[in-house]
This record gives sequence, C-alpha cells and structure tokens, in this order.
Amino acid sequence: MNVSEPQGNLNEQKAKLNQKFAVLTENDLMLLEGKQEEMFGRLQIKLGKSKEELQKIIFEI
Repeated sequence: MNVSEPQGNLNEQKAKLNQKFAVLTENDLMLLEGKQEEMFGRLQIKLGKSKEELQKIIFEI
C-alpha cells in the first residue's frame, strides 16, 4: 500500500485484503501515515508471510 494513494483506493485494498484473509481485523489494516512498517509487521505475524510476500499480494489486488 502506498500512503500517497487516494484514500478511496486504500479503503478498496483493505476490503480486498480482508476478503482474502478473513482473520484480519480493521485494526490490523489501519494505516496511519508513518505506520506502514508497523502494519506490515502485524500482517507478517498474523498471516505468517514475509514482507515481500505481503507486498506482492497487495500489489496484485
């Protein structure tokens, strides 16, 4: 996810991630400016994926 993307696009990406991985909560997908690394860390732990794997998943959405 790119912080500079329009908010609507971020919301769409979050919804798609939530559909793909039902275990994710809204708190897991919160992306505040400057908190991208924290979000990736949460997702890595919860999904058992590397940062690179997560980035690939997000960019494919």
